[in-house]
Amino acid sequence: MLLRLALRSLIARRLTVGLTIFAVALSVALFLGVEKVRTGAKASFGDTISDTDLIVGARSGSVQLLLYSVFRIGNATNNVTWESYQDIAARPEVDWIVPISLGDSHRQFRVMGTTAEYFERYKYRGGRDLGFTEGRAFEDLFDAVIGADVAATLGYDVDDPLVVAHGLASFANHDNQPFRVAGILAKTGTPVDRTVVVSLEAIEAIHVDWQGGAQIPGQVTSPDEIRQMDLTPGAITAAMIGVKSRLQIFALQRSINQYPEEPLLAVLPGVALQELWGIVGIAETALIGVSVMVVATALLGMAAMILSGLNERRREMAILRAVGARPLTIMGLLMLEAVLMALIAVLLGIALLYTGLWALRPYVDTAFGLYLPIEPLSSREGIVVIGVILAAALTSLFPALRAYRLSLSDGMTVRR
Repeated sequence: MLLRLALRSLIARRLTVGLTIFAVALSVALFLGVEKVRTGAKASFGDTISDTDLIVGARSGSVQLLLYSVFRIGNATNNVTWESYQDIAARPEVDWIVPISLGDSHRQFRVMGTTAEYFERYKYRGGRDLGFTEGRAFEDLFDAVIGADVAATLGYDVDDPLVVAHGLASFANHDNQPFRVAGILAKTGTPVDRTVVVSLEAIEAIHVDWQGGAQIPGQVTSPDEIRQMDLTPGAITAAMIGVKSRLQIFALQRSINQYPEEPLLAVLPGVALQELWGIVGIAETALIGVSVMVVATALLGMAAMILSGLNERRREMAILRAVGARPLTIMGLLMLEAVLMALIAVLLGIALLYTGLWALRPYVDTAFGLYLPIEPLSSREGIVVIGVILAAALTSLFPALRAYRLSLSDGMTVRR
C-alpha cells in the first residue's frame, strides 16, 4: 500500500519529479564516468610500456630514468658506453635488448635513435604492437619514422623531408643530412606519438661534423661519404631489456646495478610507473572530490524539492490522516519517495554512463589514446551507487520530519 501510494504520488508530480531524477541521474553518470576515466587513465599510464622487463641507463633515480627513456622528459645525467651495452647484451639472461639514444629534436619533438627491432619489441596497453598508418620502418640511413601527433601537428606525409635540430632548444640544424619520412605510426596514446624515430647509425651520421656540441668550422661531409663510414655509436642514453625467464629479472637487475665498469641503474618499468603515478596522480583525488560535490548538490536539490512541496501537500497529508494514516506513515511515505527517486536516478545514470561509453569510446581512444573498457560496475562503483541511495534517504530525513510535524497539526484540524 505504501509503495503504491509513493509511486502514484511521484506520477502525479511527474514534471518536477522527472527533472529532479534527471539531475540526480546526470550527477551519478558524471561521478561514475569520472571513476571510469580515472581507472582508465591509471591503466593507460601503467600500460605506457609493457612486456619490457628492465630499463637500463646511467645511475640516477628510477623516476628520472623512466621520464627521459620512456616519456622523453628531461635529460640523462650521463650516457652508457657502447662497450657496457654490448657486455650487458651478451649476458645469458638477456633475451633481447634495444638501445635508445636521445638528445636531438625536431620542432619541439624529441628525436630518438634506436634499431628497427624497437618497432617489434616496444609494447603498450598490455602487449599491443606498434602499427603503421602509412609507410614502413626505416631502411635507409636517413629514413625517419614519426609518431601520430608529430604527423598531425606538422602535417607530414610519407616522403616529406625532415631536418633534425641539434639539442632540444637549439637554432643549429643538421641541414647537410636531411631525413625523409619513411613511415607514420598509428595513434597509441603514449610518448611514441610525439617522437621522431631514426636509426642509431643516423644519430652518429648527423654528428660527424660536430665536436663538443658545435659544428666544426668549414667541415662538411657529404651523405655519400658518411654512408661509407663506421657509424657504430660510442655511447647510448638507455636500453630496454627483455629476459628469457622472469625468475632472472632481479638477479640481472642486481648485477647491472653493481656493474663495476661504470655506474648503471636498472629499473623495473612497472614499479617505476607506480612510483611516478604516486607523484602525478594527485589530480585524481581532485576529480573525485568535484564529482562527490556534484552528487551532493543534486541530492540536496532533491531534498529542497521535497521540502518546498510540503505546503502544497498539506491537504494530501490531512486526508491521509483522516483515513487513519499515522504521522510516522506519512514520514515513511516521503522517505520512500526519496529512495525511489534516487533508485530510478541511479539506474538512469548507469544507463547514461554506458550509452556514453559505447558512443564516445572509439573517439576518445583515437584522439587521446585513452582506452575506456565497457565493464560491469566494480565493487567500488557499486558502493558508490548504494551510497547515493542511502544519502538520498538521509537528505530526505529533514523534509520527512517536517512532514511529520505538519501531519500532526493537520490531523488535529480534521478531527475537530
